[in-house]
Order: sequence, then structure tokens, then C-alpha cells
Amino acid sequence: MEMNFRSDNESPAAPAILAAIQEANEGRAWAYGEDHWSQRLDDAFSELFGTPTTVLPVSTGTVANSIALATVTPPWGSVFCHRNAHILNDESGAPEFYGNGLRLVPIDGPDGKFTAERLQQAIRATEGFGVHSYQASAVSLTQSTESGTVYQPAEIESICDTARRHDLVSHLDGARFGNAVAALGCHPADVSWRAGIRLLSFGASKNGCMAAEALLIFDDGNDDMEALRERAERLRKRSGHLLSKMRYVSAQLLAYIRDDLWLDMARHANAQAARFAAAVEAHPETSLEYSTEANEVFVRWTGAGFRRLEDAGIQFLTWPGRDDLARFVFSHCTPAAETDALCSALKP
Repeated sequence: MEMNFRSDNESPAAPAILAAIQEANEGRAWAYGEDHWSQRLDDAFSELFGTPTTVLPVSTGTVANSIALATVTPPWGSVFCHRNAHILNDESGAPEFYGNGLRLVPIDGPDGKFTAERLQQAIRATEGFGVHSYQASAVSLTQSTESGTVYQPAEIESICDTARRHDLVSHLDGARFGNAVAALGCHPADVSWRAGIRLLSFGASKNGCMAAEALLIFDDGNDDMEALRERAERLRKRSGHLLSKMRYVSAQLLAYIRDDLWLDMARHANAQAARFAAAVEAHPETSLEYSTEANEVFVRWTGAGFRRLEDAGIQFLTWPGRDDLARFVFSHCTPAAETDALCSALKP
């Protein structure tokens, strides 16, 4: 039997999500987001986050990130991000393309995170050259990070405070936002608008949805919500991501956040990851590359050890350029029996 721990992207949609799609498929509905599912999104997410929220449904995380950054960054502007950020390494230049040439500026930091101090240093390095340099415009964090770690609310708040002092807009790539919130056990506002985040790429496809993501814009009281909304909506349309049958995406998002389904699914994934991480730490030949704080486990081992797992029918991602490092990802539907089998397979 093959067991897939390659990515949560490869997991199936949750039954409740499929049921929501089926319900939305009954009869006809207005197109391009004028349907009643899409029209309910702002109110539903405003209630979830506890603040006025504008919601733009899209089908991929890449487009959510790219539209978000292009909305607040001019072509001559720069966006600060971690050196391992998905927007920098895994989106094929989409943010720069959507932003008509905006620049992504990498910041180093351990465990997939950077600090407010490192952001301050990066900003200072670009100041003082006027029109000869890019204009610092935004900062982007990933939660949970590409290393499987999680920013604490205070860490995000500190970074956002530094960004605000320099008139930078703060964006959060929340491809695994549910896993981060579940791991922290906090209110979603604590790691978003309350900490200073203005735009959130709210991920759902990795955690039980089927091609459903959303760009959230939080109202910070600066009277620019309508301007941001219109710019983001025009970018979405111009890029070909204003879906005619938006109801199928919107229905998923409504079902996803109803009755804490999104957190229940994330908690399951995180719990399975924690069990495997404990087995890795207990094994005399394996170790963790990063602390396991959400649903990704990065394991250091020998090439021979990883080949033994592959021979046992276990699928995972050998990290590019590293024969001694592999990533294992757990999803909303990873069976406990498969986690048990994976843990047992570590043993000689």
C-alpha cells in the first residue's frame, strides 16, 4: 500500500466541502460573484475575524498573493520577505509579473522566520538613494512558514509595527493559516489584523477545499477600503481570475469556516505531524531540521534510510539539493493508521 506524505495539496476535498459544492450546483445563479454565496462572504469573514473584512475569492494561492502585493505596491516598489518565502522561490515570478516589475527583497532568518530587527536593517539598506532605488512598500510573512514553524502573535505585531513606522503595508501568506491558528490556539484576529496585518491570503485548498482561496482586506480605519477593493478587483479581472461561476468557490469557503471545520481539519493534520515528529526525535539515526509546529515535518537522515521508506511504499519529498533532508506533510484526512505505519517504518 502506498502512503502519500508528499504534500497536503495532494489530499482529497473534505466531504463537507463536496456537499457544499453539490448544494451550490442546484439550479442557476448569477455569475461573476453576484450569486448569494459570494455576497455572503464579507459578512461571514467579518464575523470570523471580528472586524470589517473584504473578501475576494480566487482559485490559487499564487494569485491571492500576487494580487495582494500588486494592490499595495507600485511597479517601482519593493516587498520584503523571507529568503525561503513561497512568493520568492515558488511562484515563477508571478508577484513581479502582476506588480509590473515590483521587487522582492529577501531577508535572512532562522527557522523560516525573520524579526522586526532584521526588517529594520533591510529597510535601512535601501534608504537614502531617492529615485535611484526601489521604494519600500510592503512586507510579506508566511504563516505557517515554509519551514513548518509558526510566528507567535507578538512576533507578527513587532514586525508590523516596524513596517507601519516606515509606511509599509503588511501582508500575510496564509496558505496554511488554519494550521497555524490551530497550533497557536488563538483567535484568527490575533495573527492577522489585530497584529497589524492588512492583507491576508487565506488558504483553504491545502486543508480540505478544492481550488478555493481568498484574498482578505481588513479595514484599519484609514478610509481606503473602497480604493483597495476596487484596485484588487480590477487586478483579479485583468489577470483572468474573476470566475464566472464564482459560487462554487464561495460555497466552499462558507462551508470551510462554518462550525470551525477549518480548525478541526487543521488540528487533525497537526496532531499527526506531532506524532511523527516525536518518532523522529526518538530514533537514534534521525533528527528534525526545524521544530515541528504545524503539519510539516522536516527530517534529516541518510539517503539509505530514505530509500528504505520509499521501498516500503512511503511517498515524501526529498528536499531539492539535499540527499539528507526530506519533508513529510500531514493533511486533514491522514489516517492515524498511516501515521503509525510511517513511524514503524523508521525502525530497522
